[in-house]
Amino acid sequence: CSRLLQLLAMIIRSDIVDKSVLDKAAKLKIVVCAGAGFDNIDLTACTEKRIVAMNTPGQNANAVAELVFGMMLRSARNNYDGTSGFELVNRELALYGFGAVARAVHKLAQAFGMRTFAYDPFISKEAIEAAGATPVASIPELFTHQYVSLHVPLTPETSESINKSLLLKMPRGGTLISTARHEVVHEGEILEVFKERPDFCYLSDVCPKNADAIKNVLGDSYMKRAIFTKKKMGAQTLEANNNAGVAAADQIIGFFENGVTKFQLNPFPAEEPTAKRPRLS
Repeated sequence: CSRLLQLLAMIIRSDIVDKSVLDKAAKLKIVVCAGAGFDNIDLTACTEKRIVAMNTPGQNANAVAELVFGMMLRSARNNYDGTSGFELVNRELALYGFGAVARAVHKLAQAFGMRTFAYDPFISKEAIEAAGATPVASIPELFTHQYVSLHVPLTPETSESINKSLLLKMPRGGTLISTARHEVVHEGEILEVFKERPDFCYLSDVCPKNADAIKNVLGDSYMKRAIFTKKKMGAQTLEANNNAGVAAADQIIGFFENGVTKFQLNPFPAEEPTAKRPRLS
């Protein structure tokens, strides 16, 4: 608590920064999450105390994209059990969200000879086309393709939004890939889909809470049709950790020296200054 009292800036990864923490950090001016996710920061509390909250988008994009393909290959080759699998070339991959990570996945998919599709309500169809992917008009349309990879933040709108209704639309061999927050997927309904669809696969970089129930349903197909990592590890590479940490430090320096708030997550009310420009005495 005494250390919190003296802090002007804070860099975090998965640590929780809520009102109770902020109340103890009376001098805090900025908190930066070294990564793309930021649901562990209480943005409302930060705004009330006029503390700038930032993330470092894009710094772990390649790490996450490589893990996506690592899981896809492991599933396509039946967890390397010696049986015949299938190739990814000419398969279809749909991306829900088209930010930095999704674009990195798209780039690898092109190298594998896959056809890519994307939906992002905040990115124009023209921008998606310019990147080489085919834009789709709605979320349900994504699920008409064999692979769907999730790249959306956890919000009230996305929470448990990937449900049975969407997943049952997928063609034979339909595979859901999630490197988003696990709460985006309705885990209870995923279990139901596994029971109804012997061809359905789910690949995730975080183990769902009902993993044991899924394992009981799949038996020997567990870690073939369902592949889960032991912890959230999409960004867990040396390079990604270094990139995110350096970016977070650079953003803090830019904030204090020049008032830069490019990646601010909690814009202050318009009638107030956009950002504080504190100086160290």
